Amino acid sequence: MTETILVPSLIVLVAACIGAVTDVWKFRVYNVLTVPLMLTGMTYHAVFGGWEGLTASSLGLLFGFGVLIVPYGLGLMGAGDVKLLAGVGAWLGMPIVVVVFVVSSLITGLYATILIICRGKLAESWLTIKMILYRFAVLGMYLGKEDLVEPLSVGVDRRLRVIPFGAMVPLGIVGALIWLSWTR
Repeated sequence: MTETILVPSLIVLVAACIGAVTDVWKFRVYNVLTVPLMLTGMTYHAVFGGWEGLTASSLGLLFGFGVLIVPYGLGLMGAGDVKLLAGVGAWLGMPIVVVVFVVSSLITGLYATILIICRGKLAESWLTIKMILYRFAVLGMYLGKEDLVEPLSVGVDRRLRVIPFGAMVPLGIVGALIWLSWTR
């Protein structure tokens, strides 16, 4: 791995691990982590990469934000998850943040599948999946009328119902870095 990606990788890995802990513990990824992550990522790349670095950082931030804003708008995830991936994008830029997103999403899907199997509530989960797909298909016809994440994140069995995407991001970062090392 080149030194140009080493520092950003270490920074986002530490930040994502902190975000993962708070996401699992409190079901929140706090602004005190995500906002500085976004700002320092853009500043770092502007200082060390000039306009080209700032452009790559900005595109990474926009992708990280843009790819998760629709699921957030549909009530499928929290705003902290969106801002965490935007911060990762600001540090890692394009196209690395795309790989982080894909790997994190695949791990999230695997985790969700394991939860569904362990709970033994396939019919209930299938109904939820159909509702989510319906919301995506109609672009959130009921957008803003109810929030799926907040009601699910309370109660004793919330760990079986809510999937902390922020907790999957460190695994996505590691997966992306492994993939990059194999392809270079």
